[in-house]
Amino acid sequence: MIRYALVCDQRHEFDSWFTNSEAYDAQVRQGLVTCPLCGSAEVEKALMKPQLARTERTRSSPPEPPARNAPDAPAPDPAAAPPMTVMTAPERELRRKLRELRDHLVKNAENVGARFPEEARKMHYGETDHRSIYGVASAEDAEALSEEGIAFSALPVLPDDRN
Repeated sequence: MIRYALVCDQRHEFDSWFTNSEAYDAQVRQGLVTCPLCGSAEVEKALMKPQLARTERTRSSPPEPPARNAPDAPAPDPAAAPPMTVMTAPERELRRKLRELRDHLVKNAENVGARFPEEARKMHYGETDHRSIYGVASAEDAEALSEEGIAFSALPVLPDDRN
């Protein structure tokens, strides 16, 4: 297994694990590696910070554990650790069906990337033929598309897709 530091086109940084570098390359080509914050599939490797192991330990006193809820300690970031769940058989089946839906949509649609809002508008207003597309849009763009009456939906993103 290999862990990569990744960054999306919106400059969100996150980590993900892959079986090997070929698995990473294949998943990126298929649009399966997406930003957990904005859903962007425009992802690339970021510079990784080396993690060095200490070679010697002091025998005096063990390090003090971090104080809980210390006044000067930053509040925990809820986005840093995704919520976990234990799934039942029906929930696993639903997840399988969502993954099939996502795979079908990605396989049968054109990835227009960051041009998604522009392309959706062109189709909505009759400037181009309707076709299946997917891509990325900011929250503001998505809200504007919705206010214009343009029908769209977010691709389902499952926790496994981020690993």
